[in-house]
Amino acid sequence: MGTTRGRPRQRSSPGLLLAGVMLGVLVVAMSISGTAVAVPSIGAELEASGAPLHWVVAGYNLTFAAFTLVCGSLSDLFGRRLLFVIGAVVFSLGNGASALVGDILLLDAARLITGIGGAAIMASGGALLATAFDGAARTRAFAAMGTMAGVGIAIGPTLSGLLVGAAGWRAAFLAYVGVGLVILAGSVFMAEPRAPERPRVDWGGVVTFVLSLTLVMYAIIEAPELGWGTPRVVGALSAGLALLVVFVAVQRRVAQPVLDLSLVGNGRFMAWCLATLTTSIGFLGVLVFLPTYLQGVQGASAQTAGLMMLMLTAPVLVAPPLGGWLVNQGVSPRGLIVLALLFVAVGNGLLLVLHPGITPLGLFLPLVLIGTGMGLSFGITDGQAMSIVEPEKVGMAAGFLNTLRGGAEALVIAVFGAALTSIVAFRTGSAEIAGGVTAGDLEGSDPGALAEHFTAAWDVTSLGVAALSLVATIGVFALLSGRRGTTEEAPAVFQDGDALPGGTKAAER
Repeated sequence: MGTTRGRPRQRSSPGLLLAGVMLGVLVVAMSISGTAVAVPSIGAELEASGAPLHWVVAGYNLTFAAFTLVCGSLSDLFGRRLLFVIGAVVFSLGNGASALVGDILLLDAARLITGIGGAAIMASGGALLATAFDGAARTRAFAAMGTMAGVGIAIGPTLSGLLVGAAGWRAAFLAYVGVGLVILAGSVFMAEPRAPERPRVDWGGVVTFVLSLTLVMYAIIEAPELGWGTPRVVGALSAGLALLVVFVAVQRRVAQPVLDLSLVGNGRFMAWCLATLTTSIGFLGVLVFLPTYLQGVQGASAQTAGLMMLMLTAPVLVAPPLGGWLVNQGVSPRGLIVLALLFVAVGNGLLLVLHPGITPLGLFLPLVLIGTGMGLSFGITDGQAMSIVEPEKVGMAAGFLNTLRGGAEALVIAVFGAALTSIVAFRTGSAEIAGGVTAGDLEGSDPGALAEHFTAAWDVTSLGVAALSLVATIGVFALLSGRRGTTEEAPAVFQDGDALPGGTKAAER
């Protein structure tokens, strides 16, 4: 038999490849969750608040989202291992610069660069797994990827809190540099798979997509301080949406688009994309902004806030392998993902219990529900989505899926932060005070009143997230319950030629 199209010529064992990708996923996830705990310390040392401080976290997620799709396509064109190596280099350099700068704008720029490296690691890493494993082995590999993402998210806030308390916030970025260098060394032992053809890069699509997401993010983050109706905000938002329309038009016309819109037309694939979008909506706002509330309102230290966040992040550590195992044991992926999304929606609704004197026990149920829902989704979403895509398009598909995930994370952070700031500004009558409060600075003339305003903003925002998550859950259920969604009941992920229950072949679906 001939070699399967797009398959790598192995120079290393699948185990070594899996280990290298897992470490990359680990450090990318750590950088997302860990930086949030360091935000109050960064703001205090660099005398920053409001939008410039929000960009420390949002900027990383912006470029991560914008370039994941791009890097997924580039990995198909020029080699998945090559993009993985480039990502590790850029990620390490960006974190090194973050640890050295002394100005908030320079830190924001360094975080933007770091996000590009994280995008290359995540997109090419997923493509490496998709080309190296088949069937149930692919399900286990993606479950392991979800587990490692859970490990990174779980230990990120705690490790960052410990480092910030012991050696300052710069030490947290230096830790990411160290792990990035280990990833770079491990990439030597990876094989180099690539798509069978090397078409031209769709630079028109790349530029319009990146600019579109950047302008929308800029408008949302800057609006609470500049005003939602100011020409700069309205202009940026309008231009961003217009460029998104241009991006879609470009993708319809070019021979080799950065995004094959046939993926968007696949209802089953989009159902799993909507699922990962929903979990990001329900998880990321809590992950990023709750540590600031705990430190600012309750006076918790960075270490204490990081430890309390384990109630949210620890389930993300243990639930992904459970999700993958349940699917391989015959549990309906559709039923499992709907249950996971309901956990996320209900958990956000229960965050209405948040108040200045709340104890860790009071936060236990909502945080554990949200974390468990996110973890179960991690364990099954990627494998189920990739099983629907042709082998030569797995890089693009992995990039698309992670772009939705990263885009949701970026927009959730922007919208969640803008909502908190706008509500506090409305209640206090001052955008400047609101910026300080949402950065954890409640040292005004009446800290008790500021804490009340911050809590009220959390209540409104959490309720909105819960409602949006519930609506999206209904959409996922509907898409997976349709005529084309029936094969989602297969207990594992199948490839062309693998036998399905009843004796049919995957290629006949």
